[in-house]
Amino acid sequence: MSQDFDFKLPGLGRPESSRPKRVAEAIKNELTLLLLQKVADPRLSGVTISRVLVTADLKQAKIYFTTPTHEASGPALKGMQRAKGFFRSHLAKMLNLRYTPELLFYFDSLNEEVERVESLLRRIHEERKDEQP
Repeated sequence: MSQDFDFKLPGLGRPESSRPKRVAEAIKNELTLLLLQKVADPRLSGVTISRVLVTADLKQAKIYFTTPTHEASGPALKGMQRAKGFFRSHLAKMLNLRYTPELLFYFDSLNEEVERVESLLRRIHEERKDEQP
């Protein structure tokens, strides 16, 4: 009876690089400053960058954003995509990278989901409180 060896044990293989995380943080900071100071598109007023994820090869950056009103996510997404070239050229100047990542924009609905789950949990808690004598 032969045993298969599991090569996916912790500590084996290549360690995950921290460079994509550092680049993601730099992109988030630069885009936040641009949105606050330089962007004139009214669709982007109040847009906040919530998180940035960069692929390991630094070729793509997924930018998640939120808006003050959830109804404005469609126009804000169009505004972000329209400003993509402006954002990317600014990042190319500010970040010392061989290749400026392709920017992909997504509306971040994570906060909405968290609020929905918390309200459900509160409702369950209240119902249980009412049932106890």
